[in-house]
Amino acid sequence: MEHSPPEARGLVPDSWDPEFPSCQRRHTLPASESRCLTPEDAISVFEIEREAFVSVSGICPLYLDEIRHFLTLCPELSLGWSEEGHLVAFIISSLWDKERLTQESLMLHRPGGHTAHPHMLAVHRTFRQQGKGSILLWRYLHHLGGQPAMLMGEDVLVPFYKRFGFHAVGPCAVTMGSLTFTELQCSLRGHASPRRNSGCRSGLPTWPWPLE
Repeated sequence: MEHSPPEARGLVPDSWDPEFPSCQRRHTLPASESRCLTPEDAISVFEIEREAFVSVSGICPLYLDEIRHFLTLCPELSLGWSEEGHLVAFIISSLWDKERLTQESLMLHRPGGHTAHPHMLAVHRTFRQQGKGSILLWRYLHHLGGQPAMLMGEDVLVPFYKRFGFHAVGPCAVTMGSLTFTELQCSLRGHASPRRNSGCRSGLPTWPWPLE
């Protein structure tokens, strides 16, 4: 698959606060508003992603054919949030089958893998600063049902990820230009559901820029 590699890739919340007060407000996401995505959602996903990332970096984490690729191979590893029939936020992931992330993990889905690898979370510009990315993330962790997850992020975001039960395992093998990343992993069993109902604000993934 042809792909122009981006200059940076990682996981970030839609509104990230370095101070992150531990219990600020309670969020709920009605189940009727969230669902796994399908290849038919690819254009809507791409439009949200393009605005979110091109406006900041001039590039996209995933191009349209790559979005269709993941939503065809592993739609059950995605989650979208719709309001009045329109997609407003989403997460796209794949499975990975090695202990650590590598450059090829950015574009591949390993059906035999046991670890979820979130590639991207984005929120439509009209719905940012409302905590929707945070809510969707916790819904997604619950959706995984205890499946372990791994992601990459800039060092400044490591404390943020640790609030979700992720722990740093060292420098990530993936680099983009001069940027380097820390790899974080999490075993979600017994973690996502209790934390989700704790009343604490939450948030998460993709790329090193807040999706505000």
